[in-house]
Amino acid sequence: MKNGFKYLWRILVIVLVNVLIITLVANQNSSVQTLSKVGSTGQEVRQIQTLLKEYGVYNGEIDGIYGSATKKAVIAFQKYNGLTADGIAGEQTLRKMGISSGSGQGGFSSADIDLLAKIISAESRGEPYTGQVAVGAVILNRIEHPSFPNTLGGVIYQPGAFSCLYDGGINAAVADSAYRAARDAINGSDPSGGAVYYYNPEKSTNKWIFSRPVITVIGKHRFCS
Repeated sequence: MKNGFKYLWRILVIVLVNVLIITLVANQNSSVQTLSKVGSTGQEVRQIQTLLKEYGVYNGEIDGIYGSATKKAVIAFQKYNGLTADGIAGEQTLRKMGISSGSGQGGFSSADIDLLAKIISAESRGEPYTGQVAVGAVILNRIEHPSFPNTLGGVIYQPGAFSCLYDGGINAAVADSAYRAARDAINGSDPSGGAVYYYNPEKSTNKWIFSRPVITVIGKHRFCS
């Protein structure tokens, strides 16, 4: 009887250990396999296709199906951003796209990204792409700065902050490059060097802004601390 009990106990231990191993492996795979590739379907693929279309490298349907056209566009995006061009939207590629498995992109909702792109487009239309990213970076730098509101909407709608809100510029068509610039800024690109102000000396009538220390000049904008 005692031997039979020991035998059953050993069997139970073996079963429990196997269950534990299977659970750990499953959890590990679920955390590692956060990528989209040929054959994948779903909302993440739609996000990828939408972004690639905005970048101008994808002309297909936004159907949530990761086919050869989507792979080709992902490769083009990866080459442009200095990533391994394998056509797989893995962790690094998704991060560069501003796409995460959680809600929003880089902590910002799609509505936030649209708003940031509108401001970038209205404020820096005609400026070099680096200058557009810099404008977006200034807005994000203000969120972290104690002298400004701590939300994107608060910074943008702060009274007198952006003239495009009052002269109708915000209602103009948004340039495709502005969406890319918004995402690059959200992903950490900051050509402004940490600036919290910028101005065009040919247009500005604010004498105070001319007193701010200039960090860098991009296109027609001076970026200041």
